[in-house]
Amino acid sequence: QVQLMESGGGLVQAGGSLRLSCAASGIIFNINHMGWHRQAPGKQRELVAIVSKDGNTHYPDSVKGRFTISMDSAKTTTYLQMNSLEPEDTAVYYCAANLRNGLFEYWGQGTQVTVSS
Repeated sequence: QVQLMESGGGLVQAGGSLRLSCAASGIIFNINHMGWHRQAPGKQRELVAIVSKDGNTHYPDSVKGRFTISMDSAKTTTYLQMNSLEPEDTAVYYCAANLRNGLFEYWGQGTQVTVSS
């Protein structure tokens, strides 16, 4: 089992920055991918960043160039650096671990990010 705990959410003005953190614990040595997703009210959850254990990253066009996913050297904490935030980025952000059959197995509880205009 893997436990995930997000932190770093909050209220920020448009154009500002936030860094989210996701601390992983439990059986983490064989995690193959980490990802950040978000869900805005009335919308489906969407992937905003993914990183493989080898360090390869992928972002959708909506956040490319503004968001950066990274992991610490111990691979116990995953970060999401968010710059040039827009009101449309307002959502609950979730950390997820380990892809299996195209789906993430483990999820955190989420952290709220609110961007004011």
